Amino acid sequence: MSLNDPIADALTRIRNALRAKKESVDIPNSNVLTAIADILKREGYIENFKIMTDNKQGILRIYLKYVNTQPAIKNLIRVSKSSRRIYVKAKDKFSVLRGLGLAIISTSEGIMTDKQAREKNIGGELICKVW
Repeated sequence: MSLNDPIADALTRIRNALRAKKESVDIPNSNVLTAIADILKREGYIENFKIMTDNKQGILRIYLKYVNTQPAIKNLIRVSKSSRRIYVKAKDKFSVLRGLGLAIISTSEGIMTDKQAREKNIGGELICKVW
């Protein structure tokens, strides 16, 4: 099965695993997905992640986080799609839930949060929103 949008597929797998109250979820590994998982771990939305090797591209195992049996991630939305790219400028006053959420942006300096992009004064493609 070929995937047209591996980021959307990974976010859907995470959402489905959270709804099913799974402890972890496995997704195909890539550099972009590893960077997204690193941001989610740093911001406290997931417990941990581990890169497992196989004979192909590898597997990224994400350990999900729950707070009082409720998922730490309430919503996870893919914004920029292959059919419609969404870009934000450095000077835009962009935030998710007035700063309570998180936006992940792909910039020329790598994948980072909206707060980091504002501090560095750079814009980029809006990958997803998390809250």
